[in-house]
Amino acid sequence: MSVFAWRHPKPHGAAGRCIGARSDLDVDPRRAKRVARRIQRTARALGLPRIVVTSPAWRCAAVGRWLRRWGWVHRIDTALAELDFGAWDGLAWGAIAPAEIDAWCADFSGYAPGGGEPLAALLARAAGWQPGAARVVVSHGGWLLARRWAEAHPDGRAPRAAEWPRAPRYGERLPLAARSPAADA
Repeated sequence: MSVFAWRHPKPHGAAGRCIGARSDLDVDPRRAKRVARRIQRTARALGLPRIVVTSPAWRCAAVGRWLRRWGWVHRIDTALAELDFGAWDGLAWGAIAPAEIDAWCADFSGYAPGGGEPLAALLARAAGWQPGAARVVVSHGGWLLARRWAEAHPDGRAPRAAEWPRAPRYGERLPLAARSPAADA
C-alpha cells in the first residue's frame, strides 16, 4: 500500500527566503482548495480512506481544513513539520553568511542550520512516521524528501549536500511507502 503525499500550496512571502518549521506563512485559500480538490479526486479514484494527516503549519493544515469541510477526518501531526532552521528561519538566503552555508554543506546531515535541527533529526522523524489508517498526507518539501531518502536508503546512509534532490513543486503529489523505513530496521 502507498501513502499519497502532497506538498503544501505555495505560501505568501516564501520567495528567496529560508522557510522552515518556525515560519507559519499563510496560503491563498483558493490554492489550498485546489490542492484539496486534487486530493479528493485522487482518493475517490483510488478508493482511499477519507483521512488526511497534515503538518501543523498553516500552509499544510489549510488543505486539511478544506477536506474536513467536505466530510474528511483531518489529523494534525507535528512529526510532519518542516526542518527547523533556527535563526535562519525567515531570513533571505542572501542574508545568511556564506561560511555558515558552507559549514552546513560540509556536514549536511549533522550540522544544525541556524542552531535549529540537523537534517539527521528530520530524517529520523520522517523515517519513523507511521500513517495509521490514513493514506493522504500534506507536508513540506523537506519532510517529503527526507521520507523518500529514508525509503531509498533503509541502511540509514546520510546524504551529502550534492545528493539532496530538489524539492517537489508546490501542490505536487509524491507516492510514499505506507510502512515506515524505520519499522523495517
